[in-house]
Amino acid sequence: MKYFSTRGGSQELSFEETVLTGLAPNGGLYIPTSIPSLPENWKNDWKDYSFVDLSVAVLSLYISREEISESDLRSLVVKSYAGFRHPKVTPLKKLGEKKYVLELWHGPTWAFKDVALQLLGNLFEFFLKRRNERNPAAKEKLTVVGATSGDTGSAAIYGLRNKANISIFILHPKGRVSPIQEAQMTTVTDANVHNLAVKGTFDDCQDIVKALFADTQFNSKYRLGAVNSINWARILAQTVYYFLAYFDLRRAVGADATADVEVQFVVPTGNFGDILAGYYARKMGLPMAGKLGVATNANDILARFWKTGRYEKADSSPTNNAAAPSMEPAAGSSDGKQATDASGVKETHSPAMDILVSSNFERLLWYLAFEALPEHSGADRHKAGETVSGWMSKMKSDGRVEVPTSVLEIARKDFCAERVSDEETLETIKSHFLGTPSYVVDPHTAVGLFAAARMAQHNPPSINQIILSTAHPAKFSEAVSTALQDTKEFDFDSQVMPEEFNGLLQKERRVVDVESADIELVKRVIEERVTSHVAISLYLQL
Repeated sequence: MKYFSTRGGSQELSFEETVLTGLAPNGGLYIPTSIPSLPENWKNDWKDYSFVDLSVAVLSLYISREEISESDLRSLVVKSYAGFRHPKVTPLKKLGEKKYVLELWHGPTWAFKDVALQLLGNLFEFFLKRRNERNPAAKEKLTVVGATSGDTGSAAIYGLRNKANISIFILHPKGRVSPIQEAQMTTVTDANVHNLAVKGTFDDCQDIVKALFADTQFNSKYRLGAVNSINWARILAQTVYYFLAYFDLRRAVGADATADVEVQFVVPTGNFGDILAGYYARKMGLPMAGKLGVATNANDILARFWKTGRYEKADSSPTNNAAAPSMEPAAGSSDGKQATDASGVKETHSPAMDILVSSNFERLLWYLAFEALPEHSGADRHKAGETVSGWMSKMKSDGRVEVPTSVLEIARKDFCAERVSDEETLETIKSHFLGTPSYVVDPHTAVGLFAAARMAQHNPPSINQIILSTAHPAKFSEAVSTALQDTKEFDFDSQVMPEEFNGLLQKERRVVDVESADIELVKRVIEERVTSHVAISLYLQL
């Protein structure tokens, strides 16, 4: 299996090169040359597999034995998930008739991104160690840079802390992540971990990271690696829990070994990585009777795309969000938290989704462009790359691009989308706490639950819904407490707060303030810290 850029070109990389490179030199994202089909007897052969077994089986379809042997791959997977608090890693929980949540937050930082980033950190270390053993005279190091709207940062840091030959720099928008998220990042004081609080938005941080990768000289000098979901390994790792959920659902409804269950996955998403993993699982052959459900908050670039065919930063509808069925309350309403900054990003109760442009959406755009072409040949592959390159160039220059109707119709075959307001998010947290069974959800999961309820109105009655639960509610105490403040039965400390979070906000922190979203300021920090870390490492070795 080889990997190529969504923006075209003749370059094809191995899995190892793809993981270590992250972003293509032409600004595109790497995707596999083909999506593999599942083995003929996978439903029977895989039905009793553990999460580790499924990971090895799925990953092996994309990674050749010549690159990573089966025994090495299994060792990497076992090491990656040994620290998860639940034996199933991502357990399925029933909430009601034909409604389930897939709990993805049982890893070290209590967020779904641990699933991918624990594996990615071990892949980085594995590849670097092997390269340095083969060529000790030219020791390779990696400078990992990433942007976070909250959960990616802590998950990446916990996946890479104290890893040999790796420095990690995480940019987060100052004051725009939850207190717990900020503390999880900045209280990690390992010498190779560096937090940068940037005065700006997540999109500003993400733009800086992309610009760093595009700077050929800087990238070459510091050997940059990506932990954001632009890194293909993150998408691949996340496909596994769709398969585990499918088998767990079959057991839950009592389906026999040969029967399928009708399922719709609904995913709260900002950067489109988590749901894109579901798209790959679907294309590989995982049965999904329902469309993949895209659930967004007020930053609804994705929901607007499926309603209008326009991928645009600002809503150009004649009336504000006229195409969306759910209207955001006006300023001064009970949903008063919402505020729009100069960049156009709205602050919401689900901050990890406060994103103006969804990076991973470019991967889907390539498949849409390719499927719209007549022959699906190698030549069409290059044409699709040229089309996506043109779309992304227009998006960068104009802030918007509109795809042809034929492309939009292809997108609507596999996906549906809904927009959820802050008020609806809080209502959902409360209704599920007061429901049977009582269940406390974080605001992002609440966005998924509300969107799923709306989508269910258009589903056949036989479809089961699985909503991806992306974070533990304790990570978003403000939203949960606001939603449940008038509920006598609720006590946050005893019912929600994990013991591991006690005292976290009072721990010593290490963070660099960056006074503006300026790439040169960020470069300066990286240059200073990498040099300092190298000097410390040499001292310790002596």
